[in-house]
Amino acid sequence: MAYRSNLTIALSKGRILEETLPLFEAAGITIAPEELKSRKLILDTNHENVKVVILRATDVPVYVSHGAADIGVAGKDVLLEHGAQAIFEVLDLNISKCKLMVAGFPNAGETRAGDKITVATKFVNVARDYFEAKGVQAELVKLYGSMELAPIVNLADRIVDIVDTGNTLRANGLEPIEHMADISSRLIVNQASQKTKHTLINPIVEKLSKAVE
Repeated sequence: MAYRSNLTIALSKGRILEETLPLFEAAGITIAPEELKSRKLILDTNHENVKVVILRATDVPVYVSHGAADIGVAGKDVLLEHGAQAIFEVLDLNISKCKLMVAGFPNAGETRAGDKITVATKFVNVARDYFEAKGVQAELVKLYGSMELAPIVNLADRIVDIVDTGNTLRANGLEPIEHMADISSRLIVNQASQKTKHTLINPIVEKLSKAVE
């Protein structure tokens, strides 16, 4: 693959990207504004041997696990859902913090062993593991957005979703009920790349760690 550089970094679009770029700048890796505004799929950095791809958050661990990118930044929620095979999670970047929650109507109450419920979520793997561990029989409905609508139209009894302020839940008559996990963005490394490119990767990890501190 001729386009591959010595080191490829996969970053998540949106809020995570905005909070990630200053950390990489502190680690000595910058992307020119014109590169970020371009339609290019592989972006140049201030280092000739370091390239960046900017992806949907859910695609970052896929690229890293398959070696299409050497390192990446993804939310813990995405990593939990993906399973993070062939990946080392090396650093909590302490950005884009939120919580993964079970939510529903205020009178729904916390789920208990033996309950039978329907749950709408895009985190079907995480939700399945969570409810199975509690002994709850959960029928899962996969949605990609507007989770709060599901209980309102009787599509589901609960939802599993990311909660930041909780304002959207409250605006729709719902509330967080069960805390599942604390979420933040993590630096991940392809396991094979860690072995073969450690001289490139380790200094970046060290500098990012100092930038986080």
